[in-house]
Amino acid sequence: MSRRRISLRQELPLLVWLVIVWGALWQDFSPGNLLFGALLSVAVARLFYLPPVELSGRFNILHAIPFALMFLAKVVMASMQLLFLAVWRGPRVKNAVVAVTLRSHQDLLVTATGHVISLIPGSLVVEVDRSTSTLYLHALNISSPQEVENLKNEVLSIEAGLIRIMGTRDELEILRTEAAA
Repeated sequence: MSRRRISLRQELPLLVWLVIVWGALWQDFSPGNLLFGALLSVAVARLFYLPPVELSGRFNILHAIPFALMFLAKVVMASMQLLFLAVWRGPRVKNAVVAVTLRSHQDLLVTATGHVISLIPGSLVVEVDRSTSTLYLHALNISSPQEVENLKNEVLSIEAGLIRIMGTRDELEILRTEAAA
């Protein structure tokens, strides 16, 4: 199988990430271990087909900090809601699987959105359709069409926050036109 050549600039984040994972797995960040991890990561990247992670080249820290605080607040609130549901409602809680089509078609943003959603208690990504950028979520305490819409809007809001942090300029423009409409 032949694949197009990927530039070092595009492949560098993957290689750095693989070295960090190597060090974390061995719980050893000594220079020798990291050097071996770097050699191993280059070998893995060259021998096995890994689709390139396309980065937009931008990261907005001014949007990242409020997003992180909002994420932590959502985790705390969702944990409290789950406590209430588990103790008082018990098995009478209704669940739903909801499909949410995202704006972005970048693997990185789709993955980041899915991870943020899954880390908030009460919802879990059960399937991802890469071709349409659709996340299928299992969510607790969904019993009406309005609650389904609220969940979709929350997911799209999280995606919008991630686009503001690291999305492309085209995706930012889409957010601006949506906000103006």
